[in-house]
Amino acid sequence: MDIKSTVRLSFDELDELRDPRPAGSDFDRVVEAAISRRGFLGGTLAFGSGAMVFGSGMLGSAGTARAQAAAFAFAPIGIATDFDIHVPQGYRWQPLVKWGQALFSDAEAAWSPETGVPLDMSDRVFGENTDGMETYEHDGHVLLAVNSEYVNSEVNLPAEAEGIPRNADEVTLLKNMQGVTVMEIAQGENGWQVVLDSPYNRRITHETQMVMDGPAAGSDLVRTNADADGMSPKGTMNNCGAGKTLWGTYLTCEENFNTYFGATGPFEETEGLVRYGIGGEGRYAYEKFDPRFDLSQEPNEPNRHGWVTEIDPTDPDSTPVKHTALGRFKHENAEMVQAADGRIVVYMGDDERGEFLYRYVSNGTWAEGQPTDGLLSDGTLYVAKFNDDMSGEWLALTPETTGMSIEEILVHARLAGSKVGATSMDRPEWVAANPLRVEVYCALTNNSKRGGDKMPVNAPNPRETNEYGQIVRWRPADEDHGADGFTWDLYVMAGNPEVYENVYGGSDNVTAGNMFNSPDGMAFSSDGMLWIQTDGDDSNEGDFAGMGNNQMLIGNPETGEIARFLTAPNGAEVTGLTWSPDRKVAFVGIQHPGGSWPDGAGKPRSSVIAVWREDGATIG
Repeated sequence: MDIKSTVRLSFDELDELRDPRPAGSDFDRVVEAAISRRGFLGGTLAFGSGAMVFGSGMLGSAGTARAQAAAFAFAPIGIATDFDIHVPQGYRWQPLVKWGQALFSDAEAAWSPETGVPLDMSDRVFGENTDGMETYEHDGHVLLAVNSEYVNSEVNLPAEAEGIPRNADEVTLLKNMQGVTVMEIAQGENGWQVVLDSPYNRRITHETQMVMDGPAAGSDLVRTNADADGMSPKGTMNNCGAGKTLWGTYLTCEENFNTYFGATGPFEETEGLVRYGIGGEGRYAYEKFDPRFDLSQEPNEPNRHGWVTEIDPTDPDSTPVKHTALGRFKHENAEMVQAADGRIVVYMGDDERGEFLYRYVSNGTWAEGQPTDGLLSDGTLYVAKFNDDMSGEWLALTPETTGMSIEEILVHARLAGSKVGATSMDRPEWVAANPLRVEVYCALTNNSKRGGDKMPVNAPNPRETNEYGQIVRWRPADEDHGADGFTWDLYVMAGNPEVYENVYGGSDNVTAGNMFNSPDGMAFSSDGMLWIQTDGDDSNEGDFAGMGNNQMLIGNPETGEIARFLTAPNGAEVTGLTWSPDRKVAFVGIQHPGGSWPDGAGKPRSSVIAVWREDGATIG
């Protein structure tokens, strides 16, 4: 396949091309067995807040109608199929920052709807394809850290390039439009806006100098010709989800880093490269102009990416830190909580079909005001195993349990997880912890390849392709995130009740008025409500008829009710969510919109929008 074809593939399609996975995941089989254990006719499996009854291939509650959205502080909205944003009556929205918008006054004229952003200003403007984000208060300033996951090279490069870099300058342009933006924002007469020339404004790109810490730092696996000590990698890439530490720093998560590497000559196709989908031609042709991305010259460079990277948004001179103790895989986000004894716990999903859910637990403890040294570099990485009796356990990844060195475990966490028998999942994406009770949720966004002989159609999974996805929930034993055991259920199984009357129609808390597919981003607001963002099929046809554009919904963990709050422009994914310090404004990411949103002319621009209540009340 030539590079022109590669650049047009989705990350999921490219992964499937390089490393095809089995059609069924272990978690599918666990769900099926859980129902079988309770008797196929009339067995129960928890959904939402109650128990669902499966009988004769049908899904329904114990004699009740499908749950309807109620008790929300807004009137749920319908679907949309246009190229605009829609929010409930009594709410308003406006763009906060758009791709190419200046962070510094010398770049105010940089953006052009015809040509995008020139090379010399590409690291002085807001990056493309916004994703995870967090807000911070510091000395009276409000700071926003935002990921820019990837670039649409066809709209960044000159038309004659046809989406493929032709020289080193064009590669640099693409590098600069990705990574992380830290910027100051402030509320004025025209709403929230970027503060131009703020000393906190900063771009962190594929070329920014980093440091590594943790057990894999300095190991032979991360040493390169340019960094013989293996301690000073450059760049953070494919920054998807995010997280916020308890001490106020930003965790940016490196996801589909594998697509940036290729080879101009022979290289050894190791087990690690294959499992991480690395090889052949890179998505953006970096390897043709930068030896750092050429596997035939720097075979260890990919091992320096795929980490959780910590950034101090309050110190523009600080050096970002890649934390190897948290493991290397396709990180979606990093959800930090605290164990009962004060240890730090970080939950993380590996967003690829057939991969695992992870947990890191620090050896040290922390309380506010105490030093944070070692909290993200000295601890144990675990991987999840789900059992069909609705229990689960966290399996430690150690030299004793895996037969691998600690450096190998962390650099090749996927291989380590397989060795201990972790449960493979349908693309574990964002993880969100309930602030009001000890429970955690993970979006299993979809599995486009499930079906066939290895996972035949059955009552709990009548889906030749699991295009709808689900959200799994677990509760740690003894209400302690540090415990190794947990119980689990499904908060929701997405589906289309207008097309199907079986479980393909979704769990009981999915209705004709709130149906959706492919849950992806998630976050809890301070009131304990779960905000769900989607990244799925917005064709509004066939199995997806009546679902409209991608959307953001709000779920009540206590009742299982779910209501649609926002719809995105056609073609867009809704991803990334945070709130203003007073919780009166939600900042929401709109990635890869279609049409010419939001300007109405020229190129479509991914953006962060602000959403608020007209009466000035809190919404988060």
